[in-house]
Amino acid sequence: MNGSTIPIVEGVEKLVNNIDVNIVQNGGESAVNYTPHLEMEFESEAAAYEFYNKYSRIIGFGIRREYGNKSKKDGILTSRRFTCFKEGKRGVDKRDHLTKEGRVETRTGCDARMVISLDRKIGKYKVVDFVAQHNHFLEPPVYFHTPRSHRQISESRASQVVAADESRLKRKDFHECGYKQDGGIDAVGYLQTRRMRSLMYGEVGVLLMHFKRQSENPSFYYDFQMDVEEQITNVFWADAQMINDYEYFGDVVTFDTTYMTNKDYRPLGVFVGLNNHKQMVVFGATLLYDETIPSFQWLFETFLKAMGGEKPKTLLTDQDEAMAKAISIVMPETFHGLCTWRIRENAQIHVNHLCQESSKFCSDFEACIDLHEEEGVFLNAWNVLLVEHNISEDAWLRMIFQLKEKWAWAYVRKHFTAGMRSTQLSESFNAELKNYLKSDLNLVQFFTHFERVVHGIRNNESQADYESRHELPKLKMKRAPMLVQAGNIYNPKTFEEFQEKYEEYLGTCVKNLKEGLYVVTNYDNNKERMVIGNLMDQKVACDCRKFETHGILCSHALKVLDVMNIKLIPQHYILKRWTRDARLGSNQDLKGQRIELDIKAYFMKRYNELCPQMVKLANKASKSHETYTFLSKVYEESDKIIDDMLAKKFVGVESIEMCHVSIPIAMEKIDNNVHTLDVGGEQGIKKVRSLK
Repeated sequence: MNGSTIPIVEGVEKLVNNIDVNIVQNGGESAVNYTPHLEMEFESEAAAYEFYNKYSRIIGFGIRREYGNKSKKDGILTSRRFTCFKEGKRGVDKRDHLTKEGRVETRTGCDARMVISLDRKIGKYKVVDFVAQHNHFLEPPVYFHTPRSHRQISESRASQVVAADESRLKRKDFHECGYKQDGGIDAVGYLQTRRMRSLMYGEVGVLLMHFKRQSENPSFYYDFQMDVEEQITNVFWADAQMINDYEYFGDVVTFDTTYMTNKDYRPLGVFVGLNNHKQMVVFGATLLYDETIPSFQWLFETFLKAMGGEKPKTLLTDQDEAMAKAISIVMPETFHGLCTWRIRENAQIHVNHLCQESSKFCSDFEACIDLHEEEGVFLNAWNVLLVEHNISEDAWLRMIFQLKEKWAWAYVRKHFTAGMRSTQLSESFNAELKNYLKSDLNLVQFFTHFERVVHGIRNNESQADYESRHELPKLKMKRAPMLVQAGNIYNPKTFEEFQEKYEEYLGTCVKNLKEGLYVVTNYDNNKERMVIGNLMDQKVACDCRKFETHGILCSHALKVLDVMNIKLIPQHYILKRWTRDARLGSNQDLKGQRIELDIKAYFMKRYNELCPQMVKLANKASKSHETYTFLSKVYEESDKIIDDMLAKKFVGVESIEMCHVSIPIAMEKIDNNVHTLDVGGEQGIKKVRSLK
């Protein structure tokens, strides 16, 4: 250590030691305790606001400025009240009679507050009232930036916004660039030197390096399938968030490989599901060399291994025979459903002449897909369809009939599908990805854009999570106990669907009643529904199977619950996957260790807290040559100390080895474009075929 810098460091240490702060734990991280207390002093109202806002960000709520009193003599602010952003109740919306859906309610009458008053003797503001308790859930760290009082940008970022606007840059592109600067999105360098440095290993080498960097998170999983010559053929990967999401929402999965990466025409397969907000969630992805039974078998086995061996209840795919065979081998207990949207598309191709000749054929075919509930009724309707249109010899119709158990509602309704009947989620992901791809992109750029799309999907979910916690449900009947309960438990999307079923139940009646057996009909629909009710166990079972397929109770079951004087939803009919707290609980990866969703999360939290402080310090130190020189020397010495601390922290950390298995598969001869690569942690030099 340079002796001339010791006094500076000692001066900084003394300064830090003289600050009277407490340390509080927040999500495993230490943070300065900004808890206000009575008689605390502030130089100005703005300083008090900034302090309370900082406190609210750490705790997990937003704030507002409420009333302020000014002196009539000199106009100086004498007191100010800061409140929680959920304080009070929203006034009557004068537009309610003009709109179908009024504004959502966000306030809960929270009493949390901090009140300051001017002490003219010392010329400072003092805290005269402080209430810390809230009557609502506080926001977890991932949403700390969302309340209005926390949506702030630095002066430097504001100047960048102005410059970007004057340069006519697209605002979305600029903000995404800004997120990268702040670390919000994984930093991706676009300098020519960095591009050249990353590609010098060859695309396979960069792919391996990319996965090894991701493997800094121990829950990240990737695997390669090797051919008989130990060359890479197929690739699968799933990050920690994907594995965690599967634990919560992996009961129903869609998988589709119809999309090709533009440059190399390599099938991209994506495992996708539905989260509690009925939004897309990604579980894993693959790049396939071919679409054969061995490739699919390896893929599904690898997928299940990454997900801890837990098989989905339902897997929806397109009509790929090799895929179907692999699913029957690897997941025989899983219901394999076919995408009904693709069946309709194929019908337009194979029996288009029938659709054009007769609209009745179309309606009859649709009824076979979606309407007929009993197997006997379906089989009879299918025979009538063939006879009436004289098409008993059509090859495509014969083929699709042989697969009827995978698409006809009479069979599908026996399985839980979360309301999904198609692979449109996967199609939607592919369409979103296509917006970012060009024909000349290489594999490295493909992964960059893939992660960009996944990040966007997660942002949408994060926003929906925040809104579900922040916005109170709009109850149409505020004194209905079951609706109040549903509003507190379900997320907004599911609650809307449940409230619709509740309204339908009000229009139903019990037509006949026997011992534990109820016949329920809708007021405007004579179709009878058989419902079994058990008062002792608080169980109901309707033959429409709404709960068994979608996971929420139907209007007929709600009617029978009411007849049995059960005014709340029994707990066994509340699926966690549809609730606001669907993600509560800690998941484990295949190694049995707790899944760390984002290894960078704590880094980002520390970074975001330090950045504004460092900017303020730099601005202040730049006002004179002496302060500038002082801070420069402090920076140089601090930089050395931090390097030494980090070196000691990470000494002895083992390098992460590449995860792969070798499964010999029969393949045709491929090109000899071979790169020699030293795979870290592997013995010897492995030959890997370029994925190009």
